[in-house]
Amino acid sequence: MSTDAVLRVGEVTKTFGRVRAVDRLSFAVARGTITGLLGRNGAGKTTTLRMINGIFLPDAGVIELLGAKDAAAVRDRVGYLPEERGLYRKMRVFDQLLFLAEIKGQRPAVARARAEAWLKRFDLWDKRAAKLEELSKGNQQKVQLIGALLHDPEVVILDEPMSGLDPVNVVLVRTILKELKAEGRTILLSTHMMVEAEKLVDEIVLIHEGRAVLAGDLEQVRASFGSNTVHLVFEGDGAFLSALPGVAAARVDTNAAELRLGPGADAQAVLAAALARVRVSRFEIAAPSLEEIFIDRVGAGATEGRPVEVAV
Repeated sequence: MSTDAVLRVGEVTKTFGRVRAVDRLSFAVARGTITGLLGRNGAGKTTTLRMINGIFLPDAGVIELLGAKDAAAVRDRVGYLPEERGLYRKMRVFDQLLFLAEIKGQRPAVARARAEAWLKRFDLWDKRAAKLEELSKGNQQKVQLIGALLHDPEVVILDEPMSGLDPVNVVLVRTILKELKAEGRTILLSTHMMVEAEKLVDEIVLIHEGRAVLAGDLEQVRASFGSNTVHLVFEGDGAFLSALPGVAAARVDTNAAELRLGPGADAQAVLAAALARVRVSRFEIAAPSLEEIFIDRVGAGATEGRPVEVAV
């Protein structure tokens, strides 16, 4: 992890009654990166993001954002998309965006120009006079995303940004986040969608039951798990693949499979067995996917042990 960190979370703990939502959590986010805060539902992701934004105060530990220990001191430099809807349902879309920009200290003329540009980028310009409650869930999410980006923040913090979006808009948001990174912005996003995270993030912090269990550069994390995974694309019924000799674990979907091989397993023997029963159009030996790593680290029976950090 770069020493040029815009966010440092150090030994942070937060409890609600008898529930310890975050437990001595530590990680850093380097400037100009997209970092994924990953974990299952209830892992502590949202609580962590709320503490970073000063909505909750930690019971113990230190959070430093843009050099400040008080989130209020840098609030205008941060864009935050909460998991829950934080907009006024009866307010018109354009007026709502201008209001949010004003809160962040934007001049009206600048705010109007930026709101128009973002609404057009998200294909919402024709909805500018609509009330939020009149929009679909996906369009409401897009309006809230615009609200987080409208004031041109240095740091963007997003809690489940793809929630409610259709595939076309998922690709659009992914493109926009990569553009923001290219401009030097720093992005921290939480998600439990490993496939989407793998397409987007540079660094990961995987948390389970409020603790970090894996952290580091995504590609180095994948490489640390070894190249013992077979990726198959095929035609036919692949249900038998998980029972092949040498396959220690398997995720079989319609016409695709990811097989983790056991020690000493012969990948070519696995291929031969697959070819005998299905038509294979792709066969690749590679590092496991982020989804497979996620299941390995926080799936059933895989949550014990000390946190692991992969050095960059």
